Amino acid sequence: MVYFFKARPEAGDFTIYMGLDKFENEELIKYGLPEDVWFHVDKLSSAHVYLRLRKGQTIEDISPEVLEDCAQLVKANSIQGNKINNVDVVYTPWANLKKTAAMDVGQVGFHSSKAVRTVRVEKRINEVVNRLNKTRVERKPDLKAEREAYDAAERAQRKAHVREIKRREAEERAERDRQAELRSYKGLMNHAKMTSNKDALKGKSVQEIEDDFM
Repeated sequence: MVYFFKARPEAGDFTIYMGLDKFENEELIKYGLPEDVWFHVDKLSSAHVYLRLRKGQTIEDISPEVLEDCAQLVKANSIQGNKINNVDVVYTPWANLKKTAAMDVGQVGFHSSKAVRTVRVEKRINEVVNRLNKTRVERKPDLKAEREAYDAAERAQRKAHVREIKRREAEERAERDRQAELRSYKGLMNHAKMTSNKDALKGKSVQEIEDDFM
């Protein structure tokens, strides 16, 4: 089971979600999307919470309001972290999560510690947590199928982009060829290089002209 929440409306239409248990967390780790940002209480057990950004956004684009929603949700879903103040919550892009065969179910590491951010949560804010819980929807999605569909759409978009680039390049080549042909034609029609019968007859007598036609 996966729980889906909505961040505060005034901050934008952002979805926050988390797994029911460590087995769901394992699936979320495996089939997350590049737009996902992972949240967890630092050095304590807690739920794995994800924020789904819009395409093109990065971790730097997360507003303070949305960050607070995610951090409060993580703290509220940590048995130990929910009981104490001044809890650190770490967050990082999904792509930075590292999973090895030696790790336990639901356990995760990082490829780069430099891509990990930390936010301090001084205390639980019930108003925030209650608001988020009112938006909660439970679903059991096919995470593998959703990721495969996402990848297929990405491949189709890349292919369409490549086709568009090739089409533009073909049009540009055709235009260059047309311009080159026009320049060549204009060169042939250059009056400075053209001659006429009148030019050829200049300076000749009537007898010479008649002889030319004999």
